[in-house]
Amino acid sequence: MLLIVLAYLGGVLTILSPCILPVLPFVFARADQPFVRSGLPLLTGMALTFAAVATLAALGGGWVAEANQYGRWLAIALLAVFGLTLLLPRFADYLMRPLVSAGNRLSTFAQGNGQQVRTGSSFLLGIATGLLWAPCAGPILGLVLTGAALHGASVGTTLLLIGYAAGAASSLAVALLLGGRVFAAMKRSLGAGEWIRRGIGAAMLCGVAAIALGLDTGVLTRVSTISTSGLEQRLIDRLSPRSKPANAIAVDNAAAENAAPLPVEGVLPTLDGAVQWLNSPPHTVQGLRGKVVLVEFWTYSCIDCLRTLPYVKAWAQKYKDQGLVVIGVHTPEFAFEHNIDNVKRATHDLGIDYPVAIDNHSAIWSSLGNQYWPAYYFVDAQGQIRYHQFGEGGYAQSESVLQQLLAEAGHPGAAKIATGLLNARVGGAQAAADGDDLRSQETYIGYLQAENFASAGGETHNQPFRYTEPSRPALNEWGLAGTWKVDAEYATLAQASGRIVYRFHARDLHLVLGPETDGKPVRFRVSIDGAAPGDAHGTDVAPDGSGTVTGQRLYQLVRQTGEVKDHTFTIEFLDAGVDAYVFTFG
Repeated sequence: MLLIVLAYLGGVLTILSPCILPVLPFVFARADQPFVRSGLPLLTGMALTFAAVATLAALGGGWVAEANQYGRWLAIALLAVFGLTLLLPRFADYLMRPLVSAGNRLSTFAQGNGQQVRTGSSFLLGIATGLLWAPCAGPILGLVLTGAALHGASVGTTLLLIGYAAGAASSLAVALLLGGRVFAAMKRSLGAGEWIRRGIGAAMLCGVAAIALGLDTGVLTRVSTISTSGLEQRLIDRLSPRSKPANAIAVDNAAAENAAPLPVEGVLPTLDGAVQWLNSPPHTVQGLRGKVVLVEFWTYSCIDCLRTLPYVKAWAQKYKDQGLVVIGVHTPEFAFEHNIDNVKRATHDLGIDYPVAIDNHSAIWSSLGNQYWPAYYFVDAQGQIRYHQFGEGGYAQSESVLQQLLAEAGHPGAAKIATGLLNARVGGAQAAADGDDLRSQETYIGYLQAENFASAGGETHNQPFRYTEPSRPALNEWGLAGTWKVDAEYATLAQASGRIVYRFHARDLHLVLGPETDGKPVRFRVSIDGAAPGDAHGTDVAPDGSGTVTGQRLYQLVRQTGEVKDHTFTIEFLDAGVDAYVFTFG
């Protein structure tokens, strides 16, 4: 709501900008006619048309979040064009000439042969005026387009545009009612507005460059809608200090374990932000009333999510006839996890048959203020959040909470079902971590979050560079060998026979990998302390160390069976074109 109010105020201030000039003759031509019958329909048509045209542009910008490879670059080019229209007025005039011409023709038709404009034709004239204005209202359109590029066009995008258009129409209505004095004062302020417009255009082009460099999945996502919604929530708290915000977490897990009954931590927000649903039609909060709901935030390359998955699947199967609905909210971390085909494939391979909401724009994630993979929110039959679990573990307590909520909902038989899950046998990457002997932690390869990089000279950003592996890396140090191009999120092997070396201390070693854009498989060979892994090979590696990268996912490369010690891990890629994202351990 706060953002819509700000958009409205931005629209009110549009009257001080040159982008309002094309519509002024139409507006002030109605000054001598009844406002309700003539001026109001014109302004309404103008506002609605601007919102419609700008929404189509925002939908185009939203391709950045959805498109992959070539489609993504087309969308980036589209955003760059919009940025240039703000920065270069002549370019905007040339590009938008067909739209303006359509508006002129429509306005001529609406005005007829100089006869008095009636209510219907005033609305038609307003539509024409909106076409003239839409290409010019740059600042808010640029900001909304950039937001759509990062987080997807949505109903919220359209509401922002409508709010902006309503603000501009309001200021024009005041000008229309007060007459020429406002018009004269307004003209004196046009110069500053033009520079503001150009500044926004330059800022938008910087945003396009950030998206092209991959920062839209890194830095920009940290200062995007999640931060905005946090500010909005703090304002609400300040204005209503006694009311509990819907996404507040009132207690920690330890308090919840001792509470009887379970406290209310908030309410389940809307699920409308999902771009697609797998395994079921879309769910709504209203449609879930009467059911106990477990909302699981996960992403398919997350090792912690994979290790908790056997329990979630077991609960979904065990309690589905007792009134439990499990909803997996897939909120991606890496760009390849936005690819819905990848998520479909992973969901099938992992045997997930409960509903999965594709949260590509982090809408559901943001509505709950979530910050973790995995995260679990336990919702009662009235739609209230009663418990949460962040990260692995707590399985017995989590199942106890499910049983309690199901009993409250009128399913007392749930509490009589034996737990039977704590000794669940799982293998591969889904096996629980050996926490007692784990001294290596998650390590990103892209420069945005990279730590402990030990190759000489450090990482070179966004261009191919020939690296030399560290000769004697210390524990948890790592390095590259061969020609790699290190981007914000990952490193790409530019030439065949490149290596990654890591000195680690853990039972398991995993690496998130993927073939480059062409999807061609990449062969690799793993060694531990210079020898084939043998019995210490992971599920994605043969005992001789050989393996192939065939898709974008997490690969288990090492699973030790004996005593855990410090070892030097090396993976050599025999083909170029592999993307390496992050090491994880267990």
